[in-house]
Amino acid sequence: MTILSRVLSFADLLSEPKTIYAHCDLPCGVYDPAQARIEADSVKACMEKFNESDDNVFKTRAVTIKEERADLVKRHLWVLWTDYFKPEHLEAHPQLHDLFWKATKAAGEAKKTNDVAVADDLLARIAEIDHVFWETKK
Repeated sequence: MTILSRVLSFADLLSEPKTIYAHCDLPCGVYDPAQARIEADSVKACMEKFNESDDNVFKTRAVTIKEERADLVKRHLWVLWTDYFKPEHLEAHPQLHDLFWKATKAAGEAKKTNDVAVADDLLARIAEIDHVFWETKK
């Protein structure tokens, strides 16, 4: 394809806009709750490392990394919620809003503590979202 063939013609610019329907921002296959789960696994690992250490410098680093990873969990969940899931998914799975709200709140809670139970709760919530996600992909 040449550059010229990719340029819109003047007639294209003046023509009636066309409505295009798509499920996602990009073709399906780019969204996956696994990204949030991987970051949540890192949050849990940082908590465990923090709890096992007596080195204050190491503990400070673990907290910093944990907080960064928890923010990434929220980001991945928000992108999944806002860009992938559509009204028809919410109709079929009315618990979705609550699942995402509680999961992102759990990610925020993980930033404030080194209690591994909080990370386990976060991972369980992501697992629920993952289950619904794959149900919508059938």
